[in-house]
Amino acid sequence: MAAVRIQQKVQQREQHVQREPKKKKKAQRGIRWTFGEKMVFVSFLAFALYSSVTIISNQFTIYHVNKEVQQLQADIQEQQKQNRDLYAQVQELSTYERILAKAKELGLTLNENNVKVVQD
Repeated sequence: MAAVRIQQKVQQREQHVQREPKKKKKAQRGIRWTFGEKMVFVSFLAFALYSSVTIISNQFTIYHVNKEVQQLQADIQEQQKQNRDLYAQVQELSTYERILAKAKELGLTLNENNVKVVQD
C-alpha cells in the first residue's frame, strides 16, 4: 500500500507540473528607464557638455590673453632698452667739451660776459 501511495503522489506531482502553463520568457531588451530618469540623464549630459565647452573656451581665452601680455612685456623691454641707449647718447652728445668744440667748428667764440648759468 505504501508503494501505491508513493506512486499516486508521484503521478499527482507529474500532473501538477504538466498543468502549469508554460510562461514565455520575454527577451530582455536592456534596462527600462522611466521618463523622469531619461530627463535627468539628458539634463546631466547637457550640463556636462556645457561645462566642458565653457571650460575649454575660458582656457583658450586665458591662453590668448597670456600670449598678448608676454608680447607686450617683450615690447616694453625693447622700448626701455632703446630709451636707455638714447639717454646714454644724449648724455654723450651734451658734454660741455663737445658743445664747445662744435661751436668753435661753426666759428663761434666764447664770450664769458654773455654766459648765463642754468641749473636743472
